Amino acid sequence: MKILFLSNYFNHHQAPLCDALQALTGGNFYFAETASMPREQRELGYPQLKRDYVLRWREDKARILRELKTADVVIAGEAPQYLLRRRFWTGKLVFRYSERPLRQGIEAWKFLPRLLRWHWWNPSWAKLYLLSTGAYTAADYAKFGLFLGKSFRWGYFPEGNVRNWEELAAKKQPAEILWCGRFLELKHPEQALEAAARLQREGYRFMLTFLGRGEQDKQLKQRVKQQNMEHCVRFPGAVPQEEVAEYMEKAGIFLFTSDKREGWGAVLNEAMGCGCAVVASLGPGSVPYLVKAGENGLVYPENNVDVLTEKLRYLLENPKKQVVFGEKACETVGNLWSPQEAARRLVALSEALLRGEEGRDLYQEGPCSPEDPRKKEKP
Repeated sequence: MKILFLSNYFNHHQAPLCDALQALTGGNFYFAETASMPREQRELGYPQLKRDYVLRWREDKARILRELKTADVVIAGEAPQYLLRRRFWTGKLVFRYSERPLRQGIEAWKFLPRLLRWHWWNPSWAKLYLLSTGAYTAADYAKFGLFLGKSFRWGYFPEGNVRNWEELAAKKQPAEILWCGRFLELKHPEQALEAAARLQREGYRFMLTFLGRGEQDKQLKQRVKQQNMEHCVRFPGAVPQEEVAEYMEKAGIFLFTSDKREGWGAVLNEAMGCGCAVVASLGPGSVPYLVKAGENGLVYPENNVDVLTEKLRYLLENPKKQVVFGEKACETVGNLWSPQEAARRLVALSEALLRGEEGRDLYQEGPCSPEDPRKKEKP
């Protein structure tokens, strides 16, 4: 089987899955870049990875067009639509790899233009299926009559190595709380800080670390000074990816506070893979897929700082629960949601679809299990 992954640029979030697909197909896998990595990502420490299977539009245009026509399977992320139209006319298998498209809500005045445009991009006559990258993606598309009965759960699979839990557990510090990402409105670092401020006033002892930088950097640091929290909040800035892992390996608790505008949030995979006990907002698409509340982490309603504070308080008071959640979280992304398992399932699903089967009875949970948008509600 030959597989082509068509997307904007290759990065460390995609590399483990692509490496696994390369191995499974015996070298018949290619990743086609249609753009260069943005400067912002480079400045945030995204590594410049090199793989022999990566093709670049400027240098390998003819090769990409040939593979687009002849590959058994095409996975399409962010890529020019005219390239996909070429593929659709071949009658061959295509997976649309997409996060939720309605992050700002339905926006009635955009409904008709979107209806027309999205049906043009995703024709019903094509052999086209949705890899629903987040728990709300299929429901968003279903509002426009798209991918009904043709959606499968999917995500990002950034961590390729299964960590040894005993070694991780020995590093964990239950009073260490970590937040990681760009300081943007949609990620709500101020909510993590507010929850910490409340617990500080109640006499709890902890260290909250904010990794990253962004437009809210100045305001966050000002609030820390105003509330006399310099002794329990720190800002190391944006650090290289390997150092992010080191912080995660030591942190007992990880806070994931983004709202529904966060389509997935690969930082959650990374934190769970490092054995953190996560407290996660139900806004990001990754949370309902990865976090089973009370088993491998805790969840709270989007933008609800009261419940966020309550969950954080519970973990600070119950360090043994941090251990239970951390171990289960490590198992979740190391097994069910690992890049190796996702690659294996995608190949199996592709083989079933190529045989003319529906593929919806292969898996009941995890990657490539069928997604029913009628069972999903917005957070």
